[in-house]
Amino acid sequence: MVQHEQLWAPWRLAYVSGEAAAEEARQQATDAAKLPLLPGADPECFICRYVADSDDQKNLVVGRTELSIMILNRFPYNNGHLLVAPRLHKGRLDELTSHELLDLQQQIVIHVEKYERMMAAQGFNVGLNLGRVAGAGLPGHLHWHIVPRWNGDTNFMPTMAGIRVIPQALDALWEMLQPDVLPAEEDFPDEDA
Repeated sequence: MVQHEQLWAPWRLAYVSGEAAAEEARQQATDAAKLPLLPGADPECFICRYVADSDDQKNLVVGRTELSIMILNRFPYNNGHLLVAPRLHKGRLDELTSHELLDLQQQIVIHVEKYERMMAAQGFNVGLNLGRVAGAGLPGHLHWHIVPRWNGDTNFMPTMAGIRVIPQALDALWEMLQPDVLPAEEDFPDEDA
């Protein structure tokens, strides 16, 4: 007789039922009016709102720099799925300054190393969906995806039911990422030296 385990992911219900989009729209209307949005920010953009909001735990913000913000994906492809975005609302690569581009890439390097160390990630999918036709769910605000991977992390669920099992709660992951201190910019080698 085959034993079956029950897998629970109740946080996914709001996403698959469409309730997440409706709730997000309700939140946008009330939150944006209260927040000190940056110049050029889009009040309907969750990244712009999270930049302006100081409640990092509620927003799953795990890091900030002067030029970028790092946010756990609320509907992850895999455990630890992270978004790395510029603080300013920019939807095209040619809108980024060289300082913004460097900061974003440094944050990707830092967080990949952090996930290797803290979560024993064995590989990563790192990418940017540029434009709606390329799969960007938020085409107006650039954001890179960091998706940690482990040997054997693809299981029978995607094949059998189109379902992924995320083994860690987002608030637990947020808590786990807090104690680690990110290296300062001066810890990176200067190419001009």
